[in-house]
Amino acid sequence: MDFQLLGPFTARHEGRPVLHGSRRQERCLLAVLLLHAGHAVPTGRLIDLLWDDAPPASARATVHTYVGRLRAALRPYEVCVETRHDGYAVERGPHRIDAQEFTGLVGQAADARDPVERIGHYDRALALWRGPLLADVADDRLRARLGGRLGELRLSAVEQRARAQLDMGLHEPVIADLTPLLQEHATRERLVAAQMTALHRTGRRAEALRLYGRTRAILADELGIEPGRELHALHERMLSGDPRLDRPPGPVHAVRVDDQWLPWTTSGHPALEFCNTYAGWGGERLPGSEWLPGYATLAVWAGHMDLIEERQTDRLRKLALHRPDEAAAALDEARRFRADLYACLTDPQDGRAFKAVAGVVEEAARGSVLTRREDGLACWRPSPSAGLRLPLHAVARPVGELLADPRRFTVRGCPGRDCGWLFLDESGRRRWCSLGTCGAGRSSDGGDGGPRPAPNPLRL
Repeated sequence: MDFQLLGPFTARHEGRPVLHGSRRQERCLLAVLLLHAGHAVPTGRLIDLLWDDAPPASARATVHTYVGRLRAALRPYEVCVETRHDGYAVERGPHRIDAQEFTGLVGQAADARDPVERIGHYDRALALWRGPLLADVADDRLRARLGGRLGELRLSAVEQRARAQLDMGLHEPVIADLTPLLQEHATRERLVAAQMTALHRTGRRAEALRLYGRTRAILADELGIEPGRELHALHERMLSGDPRLDRPPGPVHAVRVDDQWLPWTTSGHPALEFCNTYAGWGGERLPGSEWLPGYATLAVWAGHMDLIEERQTDRLRKLALHRPDEAAAALDEARRFRADLYACLTDPQDGRAFKAVAGVVEEAARGSVLTRREDGLACWRPSPSAGLRLPLHAVARPVGELLADPRRFTVRGCPGRDCGWLFLDESGRRRWCSLGTCGAGRSSDGGDGGPRPAPNPLRL
């Protein structure tokens, strides 16, 4: 069963509506139980919510009748409404409740370290909202009593997503998302601050300053207060032309392939380029350092490096949409393999890393098939039976070849603090990778002017 509470109440089984002939109060009662799935709601609490402190004498009997009807209607779909002491509960089960899914995705976003992942979680969470909570079965008062926490969590998610988007240079989406929300939440200062920042970074400084003026007037008229310290400080920085407010609007070292941003090719070897899908290996994990933010990027990257065929890339992306958990597991495994490979290449004595890499290479070799290319030559390709792990098996073959090649001892890592990308240097004289900014600013006497910023990938 699929229960949708974030908007008009909807119950579906395999896409078909269920409970469409039930009474509004019955659906409202079920919605209350779903919002508290796994926990009992006392009958007195249900009566209070359904009749807003003015219940009829028959309220308890009516609730009992509603529950009986709901049990009969939901029993074919294995949704159980249990009696617990003096109350009722909907058991947690395989059924999907959008409110629970929303809360879970917001939690995942808060835990995500990479801003691209964070934005993706917030996007999926906010997309679940189709309107006000229980739009067709609850009035404003009941909605406030039931969904105050959810409503606050939604606004907080919008604010956090906007912050992550600003960190990634995605200023226009922030403006588009926040403009309608600010009409309803004009005194929400974090929303105002994000909108002002986005306007400023898109060259609309005057609009940003006017927004501050309107917000200040509304706060004074409605609440009798001045803007908070953070919003006031942002306004002062804009007036003074603080250059720290500006951020680059897009990726620094990236190439657009299909609908994904991929890092520049810097080494020419697939195994090294795989390591170079992460920036800042030797330093602190910075926003934008992860160039494989999702499975789609991994699949496109493998196709771009000619490790898999274009038709396989399309197939994998479609398959990932139907098997998101499996795709996420494959992406996590690829990232772990990448980290082990980096350790193996930068420290040939790291036996643990070599053993971990060798295990994947051997597994990929056992599943390889010999195929003929369009030019008539044969080549080894990973078997499609690898499923969503196909990109991992595809890159494992050149990894094994490099580890067996004496050239592996000429692998060097860019010493840029925010780079660390690998390249082959058989001359022994090359220090920096091929990103022009990494070695910029070095003095003629060999002094270090400081490494330059590493790539800041975006997924648009």
